Amino acid sequence: MRALIIEPQIFTSFMIEDALRDAGFTSIALATTEEEAVASAEAEPPDLVTSAVQLRCGSGIEAVRKIRLRQDVPVLFITQQVEEVEVEEPDALVVKKPFLAAHLPPAIAEAQERSH
Repeated sequence: MRALIIEPQIFTSFMIEDALRDAGFTSIALATTEEEAVASAEAEPPDLVTSAVQLRCGSGIEAVRKIRLRQDVPVLFITQQVEEVEVEEPDALVVKKPFLAAHLPPAIAEAQERSH
C-alpha cells in the first residue's frame, strides 16, 4: 500500500511514516507544499493521505481537495488547526498536534475503515 504524507516538519513526517509502515504501508511519499502533494498524488495515487494544514507553500486542505477531485482516497489530517479543518472539512478525521505516536495507529485504521 502507498501513503502520501503532506507535512512541512521533517521530524513529524518521520513519526507519521513509522506509524504508516507499522500499519502495512510499504511505499511512502513525502510532500512539504501543496504543489508537491498534488503532483505526487497524480504521479502515484496513494491509498491514504495524511496532511497538515499549514504547509511551506499552500494549504493542506486545498491539496487534499485537489487530490480528491481525481481520486477517492482516505485522509487523516494531523494538525494544530483542528477548528479550521472542522469548518472546511466537517467530516474529516483529525489528530491534533502535538500527538503521541500511539495516537496514529487507531486514527490510520479509522481513516481506512471510513473509505470502505
